[in-house]
Amino acid sequence: MIRADKLTFDYERLDEEGKVESVKRAVDHVSLDIKAGEFIAILGHNGSGKSTLAKHMNAILVPTEGILWVDGMDTKDEDKLWDIRQDTGMVFQNPDNQIIGTVVEEDVGFGPENLGVPTDEIWKRVEESLSAVGMLKYRHHSPNKLSGGQKQRVAIAGVMAMHPRCIVLDEPTAMLDPNGRRSVIRTAQKLNREERITVILITHYMEEVIEADCVFVMDGGKVVMQGTPKEIFSQVEELKRLRLDVPQATLLAYELQKKGIPLPDGILSNEELVDELCRLKLKM
Repeated sequence: MIRADKLTFDYERLDEEGKVESVKRAVDHVSLDIKAGEFIAILGHNGSGKSTLAKHMNAILVPTEGILWVDGMDTKDEDKLWDIRQDTGMVFQNPDNQIIGTVVEEDVGFGPENLGVPTDEIWKRVEESLSAVGMLKYRHHSPNKLSGGQKQRVAIAGVMAMHPRCIVLDEPTAMLDPNGRRSVIRTAQKLNREERITVILITHYMEEVIEADCVFVMDGGKVVMQGTPKEIFSQVEELKRLRLDVPQATLLAYELQKKGIPLPDGILSNEELVDELCRLKLKM
């Protein structure tokens, strides 16, 4: 679905005369493959390049060097721009920047209307998309009266209504409370499992990625770690070095390991930790 080969992107700073004053490399020779139907998480501290990489996935940005393909289409090919943006939808961290309608259902229908979808099909898609994110009963509400988590689900529905094969969520829970975060992540997981939509989640909340198929960790514009959540979170010291947290259950298990308790690496959830501790007690 998404393939990057030595993707590099530089931000240029211009002086008053329009000449390049300085260059900052945000993404540095990144290569990765994301298969259709996968749930992928990309982690990294602020400034690691993860959001810049995300913006390449529907050609908001194009590489300074290297190539990024979306479903086999080169994002530098302007003739393919329309098709790429139909294939890959973006949801940003602030839903207020993405919601433009005064009524929820009108906002969700805005995208397919711009794609030239017939009116009857638009309303069918609006209903399907709002149902999928659990917001159908709010279809006649004003977005301004919704909570942050509800607004974010409406933003996701608006992208879904365009029938993309892939949704890129760029720190979608950064401005939400814990309940809102859980709601949005559950929505993304449901779309991935039930609709087989490829989901790429950019985040710095570790608990959000424990059910991902694969995790990429970025630092200094490079992919420095790659693997399953269990493989990534087994490397607690390395993640600390990269200024990243680990799930609370993982950290507690790691501290217990240091005290001599023989727990396995890469424990991800409270339930998994309790099961392992009970298993050890039965052996005593």
